[in-house]
Amino acid sequence: MPTPFLRALALAPAAPVVPVPLGAPSAARLDFTAANPLLTPEALRDTPAFDALVQRLLADQRATTGLGGYLENRVIYRRSAHFGAAELARSLHLGVDVWVPAGTPVAAPLPATVHSLADNNNFGDYGPTAILQHELAGTVFYSLYGHLGRAEWQHLRPGQALATGETFATVGPYPENGDWPPHLHFQLMLDLQGRRGDFPGVARPDERDHWTALCPDPNLLLRSPLL
Repeated sequence: MPTPFLRALALAPAAPVVPVPLGAPSAARLDFTAANPLLTPEALRDTPAFDALVQRLLADQRATTGLGGYLENRVIYRRSAHFGAAELARSLHLGVDVWVPAGTPVAAPLPATVHSLADNNNFGDYGPTAILQHELAGTVFYSLYGHLGRAEWQHLRPGQALATGETFATVGPYPENGDWPPHLHFQLMLDLQGRRGDFPGVARPDERDHWTALCPDPNLLLRSPLL
């Protein structure tokens, strides 16, 4: 059952995080689970091949923007040792991915302060990352933006105030974005647990209840009818 805070979040006057429609026909959901037969080792072997697959998935649905991922149990993380191995691997996605071209502007959905920044530059990691701090209905919470472009990101400063709808970053190209096809990882957190500039975006499936309690559905702010 939604808490009063989550109801307030769903009703808050949020601005678009990216300046593109997040509904059909220009947007479509992308499936990165084992149910997708196109996710072969060859398709994921390197980032250009993976990027070509993303473009094929979009073209098959006549879309220009891809969406999805919240609580999706994905196979795509097998391309990087960053997510662990065998039965201890992390594969449950805790954010929403918005697959758009590199250079797409990224804006604050609500009034915010830049909480912390980090360049998480492991292969398969977030790359340039920003965490914003918000307050709504007396509750402090956070939003994370991963796979950003370094040029704009490096001008951000902790403590910097951002207005609703203010552009503060762009979607980054590979390899600087953690070596992924260009997309924005957008995630909400109720407690950072002391972390700065980083927060797990993928969890072990057996720890789903723990992480969903910390990371509510990002579509409360994205508000895509496809999610």
